[in-house]
Amino acid sequence: MTRLAVVTGGGTGIGRATAGMLGGEGFDVIIVGRRPEVLTDAVKWIGPQASAVTADVSDPAQVRTVVEAVAGRALDVLVNNAGAYLAGDESTLEGVAARWRANLDSNVLTAVLMTTALLPSLRRPGGKIILTSSIAAQRGGGGPYSAAKSALHGYALDLATNLGAEGITANVISPGYITDSEFFDGRMTPEGHAKRVASSLVNRAGEPQEIAEAVRWLVGPGGGFVTGQIINVNGGTVLGR
Repeated sequence: MTRLAVVTGGGTGIGRATAGMLGGEGFDVIIVGRRPEVLTDAVKWIGPQASAVTADVSDPAQVRTVVEAVAGRALDVLVNNAGAYLAGDESTLEGVAARWRANLDSNVLTAVLMTTALLPSLRRPGGKIILTSSIAAQRGGGGPYSAAKSALHGYALDLATNLGAEGITANVISPGYITDSEFFDGRMTPEGHAKRVASSLVNRAGEPQEIAEAVRWLVGPGGGFVTGQIINVNGGTVLGR
């Protein structure tokens, strides 16, 4: 039977590139996101092996629609890519609380709910869980976004420890500055772009496909002995783990 993958945040950027790579590798791919028109366009780009579920995966009720789409099949790969940097007014304690909760919901709860819901479906042995973090988790600068992405690291280590005996691996990919995504959503200035490029040892920005290639390695034959790792794909902007 054809292998199955689920990619959250699969309509644009890193998620779309990853879903396209998995489709090219012969997986059936279910992409998940909040905007049906974006998902429809991504499905057309990926090809007939792709399908979409419109869902906000920070909402338990909507997460269940993804489980329904898996329809009892064995799940080979789960890529928890959904997440965002969410700004907010922190001039009051209420504003601080609202912004932190929003970032934790968007970046951590999405991964926790999706993984928990699909855990019974993950193939044993051989299932792969991958979480998309950020360079901000290792160098700061993003406030609650940095903290939320850092929390994914501890969560992945916990998953790897608890699921290793069942033959399931769990790893984090931590991208650096990636262009061709919606992450900055109009916030990037030419000066900001130049500063980020200059901070890279290879003197350029990364591309979504380069993150997808890291996923290709993890889900392929060469990645079977890799678990509980934070894998940096950042052009050397942050060195080491």
